[in-house]
Amino acid sequence: MAVEENRSWHRGVFDFPNPVNDYAARSTAGLVIALAVVTVVVNQPWLYGILALGFVLRVAGGPRYSPFGRLAVHLIVPKVWKKSKTVPGPPKRFAQTIGLVFSGTAFVLSLAGLGLAAQIVVGLLIVAAFLEFAFGLCLGCIGFGLLQRAGIIPESVCEACNNFGR
Repeated sequence: MAVEENRSWHRGVFDFPNPVNDYAARSTAGLVIALAVVTVVVNQPWLYGILALGFVLRVAGGPRYSPFGRLAVHLIVPKVWKKSKTVPGPPKRFAQTIGLVFSGTAFVLSLAGLGLAAQIVVGLLIVAAFLEFAFGLCLGCIGFGLLQRAGIIPESVCEACNNFGR
């Protein structure tokens, strides 16, 4: 058994990959944009739920459980981007968690009959995902770095992130 296969075999159920391919993250953001736009247009609770579920799956294990993550890692990156750029995993997981908060909030708002409010929240999510997809600018990752620099997130969470802004 190859070393890489052996490592993935022993990976914990809820481990997030570290490092991650930035192009896979950007591809996933593009897929999130597509689903989020459809969700805003259709404005139905079940779609907000699917959007939030995608973030739950990505927070839980990166691309392992997420259809969008698997599509990005196994099809889009090798066939479209055809390149790799590794970045630390913890900030990406933090960004996915922020996406979960936004999409989960939109889901609850939609269930409560507040469709316009849900659409606005998802609109903000679309802006953040677009910045990630188009420019590789991860707002959640920036927030992670600022929180780590302020001492709110311990430096031990991401050794590779310790030089943010220095």
